[in-house]
Amino acid sequence: MINGFGATLREWRGKRKLSQLELSLSANVSARHIAFLETGRARPSRSMVMQLGEALDVPRAERNRMLDAAGFRPAWTTRALGSDEMVPIRNAIARLIERHDPYPALVIDRHWTIIKVNQAGALVLDAFGIVIGESILDAMLEPGRAAAIIENWPEVAAQTLARLRIESTHLGGDAVLDAAASHLSADPALETAPKQFNMPAVIPARYRIAGQLFSVFSTILQFGSAEDIALTDLRIELLFPADEATRVLLEG
Repeated sequence: MINGFGATLREWRGKRKLSQLELSLSANVSARHIAFLETGRARPSRSMVMQLGEALDVPRAERNRMLDAAGFRPAWTTRALGSDEMVPIRNAIARLIERHDPYPALVIDRHWTIIKVNQAGALVLDAFGIVIGESILDAMLEPGRAAAIIENWPEVAAQTLARLRIESTHLGGDAVLDAAASHLSADPALETAPKQFNMPAVIPARYRIAGQLFSVFSTILQFGSAEDIALTDLRIELLFPADEATRVLLEG
């Protein structure tokens, strides 16, 4: 068990590119103790596992794995969004995205699978030809599919690739996100993405839907106090008009 914890600790320290000294300073633990934990010479307490997991910014599910490797019970559970306990969460999500109409809003999980959309968001799904329960990634990575809908696909592809890599890095590596990033990195469109030095405040996506051009940018919301594993993976993406013409189209 202890050797298992030591390997897990060493794995995450490597993922975060921290030396034993750097981790010790961040976690307020001696570097010597970090070394002893990694080699199995010292046994971690439950509070020490939690402390190191926090210092390494380890996702909840992986902190459970660290606890298990050290011989302790998991600290976090995964609740179904449809469960009774999640009624306040479902109500909050519904209120947020419904009030966002007539601008699109989408609720997605860590693998960009669509969980829920508002009325305007359904138009975006229709344009991509996907439905709730399917992943946006599948549509975006199909050759030519996104380029046929997103007028500035090279720019959006570059931004999407960066986002996939950032999200995977935060998770300590995610096979689905890494595979999507690898696939997208081979898209020839990336070679035509403009090299900008004075970057704009945001890079909007310009969708061509039903003969109309919609230019939008997005914000991504998460539950700041979430302790449930599934809830920490939820993203609420709110799209806003990037120009006056789009605002008029959406509000008209």
